[in-house]
Amino acid sequence: MTRPIRILRIIARLNVGGPAIHVTLLTERLGAPEYESTLVCGTIGGDEGDMRYYAEAHGVTPVILPDLGRSLHPLRDLRTIWKLYRLVRQYKPDIVHTHTAKAGFVGRMAAWLAGVPVIVHTFHGHVFQGYFSPTMTRIFLLLERVTARMSSTVITLSEGLKRELADVYHITDREQITVLPLGLDLVPFAATVRKNGSFRREHGIPADAPLIGIVGRLVPVKNHALFLEAAVRVKQQRPDTRFVIVGDGELRAALEAQVEALGLRDTVIFTGWMQNLAPVYADLDVNVISSVNEGTPVSVIEALAAGCPVVATAVGGLPDLLEQGKLGALVPSENAEALADALLQVLSDPPDGKATQALMLERYGIERLVRDLERLYAELLVEKKKI
Repeated sequence: MTRPIRILRIIARLNVGGPAIHVTLLTERLGAPEYESTLVCGTIGGDEGDMRYYAEAHGVTPVILPDLGRSLHPLRDLRTIWKLYRLVRQYKPDIVHTHTAKAGFVGRMAAWLAGVPVIVHTFHGHVFQGYFSPTMTRIFLLLERVTARMSSTVITLSEGLKRELADVYHITDREQITVLPLGLDLVPFAATVRKNGSFRREHGIPADAPLIGIVGRLVPVKNHALFLEAAVRVKQQRPDTRFVIVGDGELRAALEAQVEALGLRDTVIFTGWMQNLAPVYADLDVNVISSVNEGTPVSVIEALAAGCPVVATAVGGLPDLLEQGKLGALVPSENAEALADALLQVLSDPPDGKATQALMLERYGIERLVRDLERLYAELLVEKKKI
């Protein structure tokens, strides 16, 4: 192939989270002269944080299809598939690579109808637990099984997620699933001086107070309620402990009410959305994931890259990410007592995070992911006799 390889990358929306960072960095790095990359996305909801600023900072200007960012709707989705089909026919990509559930369905359908040689989808997690009603979950399972047949390969971020998709949910065969760990720009997190105090000063938190935080969208699947229940138990043992909730979302008012009901008003701080998270992780004593379901949460990788210990529920891809507890403490889901005990243990005996920090940079750096994807794309294009 004498011209650059054309990649059309499609994601539902650039809301706050790992997938938005992931697609932005890949669109930026897979550029001229070897590639031409275009990012397509929908619009975000009113209660979501918008990460288009991140794309703009990396020189990425996405093509916006508003309906792409909305929930499933049969008639509207047919229109979205038609618009994407026309875009694909106009752009003539060699590869269409989709991310997130909605974009994975409409994007792969449009690419298949348009005869795109290589169609790839990345599961950043899955929506088969903790997101939708049983009926909607069955619909998503059916759609994923259908569109998997249209895919050249399906990518997961961990071996655990591969096992779930193949053996539990029967989305596709193991042979069609490629495991490629996440790739992120972790240098700013590793370069930020640990316990430099800038985040604590900004929010009036004493320098010597134990500080426990959780970073992410305020939505049901993240289970911030469990975090707050554990906070009550931690405070009973360590009354000087402070807690920060970084992020925003639909449950903000309910969580603020829970803070009041639990008597934690002077102990818990809501920061809202924050663009620069490196100072947050630098000042935390522990970063928490209390979710009922996760893929490969970026907040865990960023925290460990910043040298901050992690305590997480043992769900989804977290056991693989944390090497079954070697890189961070794992606790059962929905167990506030176990979560509190693990937090108290880390506060009293913090681990040395230097080795884990180096491992995160090596394993989850964006350069590694770009090399892996280039190799995968080349193999798939050779199979289709396009290069």
